[in-house]
Amino acid sequence: MPIEQKYKSKHWEWIDVTAPTEEDLQFLHERYHINHLLLEDTIDPNHLPKYEEVGDVKFFLTREATDLERRTLNTISDISSKLGIFLLPHLIITTHRTKSKSIHELCSELDKEDINTVKRDELALRLALKIMKSFDDESSNLLEILDAMENEIFLKNTNDSVQIRRLYKVKRKSGLNTRILNMSGEWISKFKTLDLEDVQVMDLLDKQKDVTADYDHLNAQTTNLISMFLAMSDQKANQVMKLLAIYSVYFLPITFIAGIYGMNFDNMPELHHKNGYFFTLGLMFTIVAFTFIYMRRKRW
Repeated sequence: MPIEQKYKSKHWEWIDVTAPTEEDLQFLHERYHINHLLLEDTIDPNHLPKYEEVGDVKFFLTREATDLERRTLNTISDISSKLGIFLLPHLIITTHRTKSKSIHELCSELDKEDINTVKRDELALRLALKIMKSFDDESSNLLEILDAMENEIFLKNTNDSVQIRRLYKVKRKSGLNTRILNMSGEWISKFKTLDLEDVQVMDLLDKQKDVTADYDHLNAQTTNLISMFLAMSDQKANQVMKLLAIYSVYFLPITFIAGIYGMNFDNMPELHHKNGYFFTLGLMFTIVAFTFIYMRRKRW
């Protein structure tokens, strides 16, 4: 069943809607008098986080981080999923298109508690904290991936082209998560309007700031690592070019000499000299030895 009653206490009821259809939205509209436009926002996969209030309905459209792996990382729906929270008098309704990790974790905690001691607004706050935790977990996961890649690049001295694609993927994920967190400030700040203590709301605000700071650090680290990876790749390319240049320095003069005596002119006295061949080889060896000594002294 896409619509189910999660919990019911003396003062509130929690209804959860998974993958809502048009019929489900129509039912919610008729039963609880929720504005159609608010309900339609819950089925738009790319809708941005926001807060709206229509009559007695307070609507928090949030996004939580997901573990899904996408080939493309172009939009926020590639790294997150929507979680709508409707607050009505004595009622809380949550809507989501896929299985929600935040709701699952919160339900596991509520199963061990006395529901009648939990207020509706406290329940919404705890769910919001779980949503922030999903981004916190994702940032920790990305940091571990980044540390592993850093070790491979610097300790194992790898410069595989796959590494740059992995770094780009981490950067894209981090950037999209940062965008979501920055846009989530609107609905997070509206928790001040609920029946909650200031210190409770501050916990949520502090959590958002902490997670945002983590992603800012991750963005900076990824950018620096990409720059260092490209610099190391350029350095290795320069080493190859340096080696080729050294060989060119050694062989250019002796190739020049060989080219002169390879010309087919009739009047070349050296060709008829008894020891001309050995003199030419000696000259070539002398030039190579002189070049080697000169480059050693210059520390090239």
